[in-house]
Amino acid sequence: MNGFPKQTFEFLAGIAAHNEKAWFDANRPLYEAGYVEPGKAFVAEIGPKLKAISPEVQFDPKVNGSISRINRDIRFSKDKRPYKQHLGLWFWHGEKRSWDRPGYYVHVEAERVFLGTGMYGFDKETLDSFRQSIIHPRSGKALVAAVAAVKSKGAYNIGEKTRKLTPRGFETDPDRAEFLLYEGLTAGIELPASAAAHPDFAEVCLEHFANTAPITQWLIAEVAG
Repeated sequence: MNGFPKQTFEFLAGIAAHNEKAWFDANRPLYEAGYVEPGKAFVAEIGPKLKAISPEVQFDPKVNGSISRINRDIRFSKDKRPYKQHLGLWFWHGEKRSWDRPGYYVHVEAERVFLGTGMYGFDKETLDSFRQSIIHPRSGKALVAAVAAVKSKGAYNIGEKTRKLTPRGFETDPDRAEFLLYEGLTAGIELPASAAAHPDFAEVCLEHFANTAPITQWLIAEVAG
């Protein structure tokens, strides 16, 4: 695959500017040519190569598999726009496709690209497991080492620090106490949209996923195994 085609960016720019069913229906061929087909091709190309980084990673080159649906779930949202304005690709760990498992994420918009690794948000049980792993001497030190390894590879943002106060009942050494403020754990980087159009985009993604793999490996081993 020689990067995402111009139709991808035309469709994403169009759906961002005209987020309505009439525009989508009138531009369904552009959706197929710019969203569905290149999404399938990219997943089929990168998925097998990603297994060299993370042998247990799973992927499925279809919509509702590794390719996120374009439709937004607006049932409980104040934002009633019917469509997403990005192409999301998900490579997960575990037998069933789930956002509640560690994985690798590719996010393509008309004007930017985001590559992410890890788990965006923890459910209650996983959050408790995460906190217990932070305060445990062995796994807590392993987390510090994993984050340091990722940071040594590039300007990666370590997310999801959402709390201002440490949760009650959890204390640990200063070198990892900050992670008790996190309710997810990711490593991510933002790139210009032109990166996704470049012929070597798949290799760029694989390099970033290899660089950030220690985060996912730690989550699998210590939190969500």
